[in-house]
Amino acid sequence: MSGDERAGTRRTRRARTAARSDASSPGNKSGKSGAPRGTSRGKKGSDAAPPLPDRDAILEFIRTSETKVGKREIARAFGIRGADKIALKALIRELADEGLIAGNRRHMRGTGTLPPVTVLEIVAQDDDGEYVCRPARGDDGEGVTPQGVIVDGPRRGESPAGIGDRVLARLTPISEPDPGGYAFTAEIIKKLPRDDRQLLGVFRTASDDRSRDAGFIEPIDRRNLKTFLVAKADQDEARDGDLVRFTLTGNRRLGPPRARVATVLGNPDDQRQISLIAVHAHGIPETFSPAVIAALDELPPLDLSARDDLRDIPLLTIDPADARDHDDAVHARSDDDAANPGGWVVTVAIADVAHYVRPDTALDRAALERANSVYFPDRVVPMLPEKISNDLCSLRADVERPCLAMRMVFDATGKRRSFRVLRGVMRSRARLSYQQAQSAIDGEPDADTAPLLDDILRPLWSAYRTLAGARDTRAPLDLDLPERRITIGEDGRVAGISVPPRLEAHRLIEEFMIQANVAAAEALEARRSPLVFRVHEPPAPEKLEALRDFLETLEINVPKGGSLRPGHFNRILAQVKGSPHDQLVNEVILRAQSQAVYAPENLGHFGLNLRRYAHFTSPIRRYADLIVHRALISAYKLGPDGLAPGTADMLSEIATTISERERRAMAAERETIDRLVAAH
Repeated sequence: MSGDERAGTRRTRRARTAARSDASSPGNKSGKSGAPRGTSRGKKGSDAAPPLPDRDAILEFIRTSETKVGKREIARAFGIRGADKIALKALIRELADEGLIAGNRRHMRGTGTLPPVTVLEIVAQDDDGEYVCRPARGDDGEGVTPQGVIVDGPRRGESPAGIGDRVLARLTPISEPDPGGYAFTAEIIKKLPRDDRQLLGVFRTASDDRSRDAGFIEPIDRRNLKTFLVAKADQDEARDGDLVRFTLTGNRRLGPPRARVATVLGNPDDQRQISLIAVHAHGIPETFSPAVIAALDELPPLDLSARDDLRDIPLLTIDPADARDHDDAVHARSDDDAANPGGWVVTVAIADVAHYVRPDTALDRAALERANSVYFPDRVVPMLPEKISNDLCSLRADVERPCLAMRMVFDATGKRRSFRVLRGVMRSRARLSYQQAQSAIDGEPDADTAPLLDDILRPLWSAYRTLAGARDTRAPLDLDLPERRITIGEDGRVAGISVPPRLEAHRLIEEFMIQANVAAAEALEARRSPLVFRVHEPPAPEKLEALRDFLETLEINVPKGGSLRPGHFNRILAQVKGSPHDQLVNEVILRAQSQAVYAPENLGHFGLNLRRYAHFTSPIRRYADLIVHRALISAYKLGPDGLAPGTADMLSEIATTISERERRAMAAERETIDRLVAAH
């Protein structure tokens, strides 16, 4: 189907939804007035009881009614009284036994239909980037689980729904054949909590004939002591011992609750499944829709004529040795301006993802749904397809790549004097690891770094040491929390766990990125552009009080009253450095801090001790940075692919979404590390 045809289909679905809303307005409620078909009500004033309605009349009444239908409503609609209600009850039971209606005596519906308002589970995105959903509980009464498409919602102010979410929605049946095979459209009324419904467990086959159910599920979460019965029709292809993701299919007053296998994940004892457990447990999308894959063949070409030519600048990428994407490059040279003796010109160039990922496209919707890449020891769940993240936007050595660059001028004290935003084309001189760059500076260059040492690497380090002096004066929070590195062997099992040393090369890249992020925030704020800030508020008073109580047990005093600055915490950390309590105090101070989030309002960054801060340096793996890139393109008139109209009105929702997705990714990464360490 062509793009125009798909767009027409979407418009038709929405028109049907609007028509349904009109039809359900006061004065146009079917099933509420007039005699139902299939019965004669008799003449006015007649004492003759109306005949019992036929089967078709009852089914038609249930199907067309816009209100709840039970035995009482049927009897009232057809004028059934007295002893005839017994015959009506028998007829209703007969229809239920034959599978023609479902529900109970107070709320029944025809099979093959769904309630007008129900709970849905969002399970995928279709070729048009629209969300596909299905009823969260059971089937349509005929053993078939119908699927529908979300056409509207949630309400303004609520966070957007995504794959894995449960929503309360108003349904509109699609009576005509739908090109996508959908049975209904859905308007979201409310997004529902998801954590208690997205569950993982081990499927077991029943070992006795205690019930008609052929299996059950033991949850992975040991806090959940229930087991869940699984009917044969709900097992998918699960075998005894398989790890499965499952959903609840309803509550029962008596006996264990029932569940349906949603996804079969494999052997839970295989360590290669541990990151997969985290992916499914947190509802992180693993695959890209066909629409996203198709969009990769239609990416816009690169027009070099409209860009600044940065190819002669010997920019370098410096990343971990096993880095999967390379989206930032750096360069520094001494400033030749006589008015700035001892100053430096630093260029930070970032892959121009905005050139390829345009607003309101399938690629853009997929990126927002993920909001960030998720990194595990054995796999990466990327925000963008590999053709973009590992190819077109990977700053490979000696390959021309589009970029957005921040060129900054610093004085001899490390204070920034000016900056300039550039949209250019670059060619990285080399791709180095942190260890390579550090070894070269420490006097042990290799074949790759020796030619770069004097003209490129040493100026980088000299500029960094100037900026480091200004950073020390600023005194950001300086926690020392070593990161565990897990090595996975060829057999998929943990081969080793180590704590890599913190090198000066790490701090160099970190400081250059911070300076570029600050410049981006200031640039957009000065232009009064819509902006997603990275904000980190001061610790909450109750957390500070708990921290004081703890530190007093170590005979460390924390000033009371007034506002604490990062420098106060740094002095405490200096007191315990090298002591038996060093690591513990670092952890406790970290836990006392607020969570950093994204927001359209500038609330400052406490940890970095900065008045304004935004993420600019990693658009391959963070949607926030892509928003900042588009804002810079619009604010500085650097091309037609900047912010879409109306983005400013959506920034609050976008900020909420990407903050939630970031917490989701962090939880998944942390759980995987903990499980792998425990398994090792």
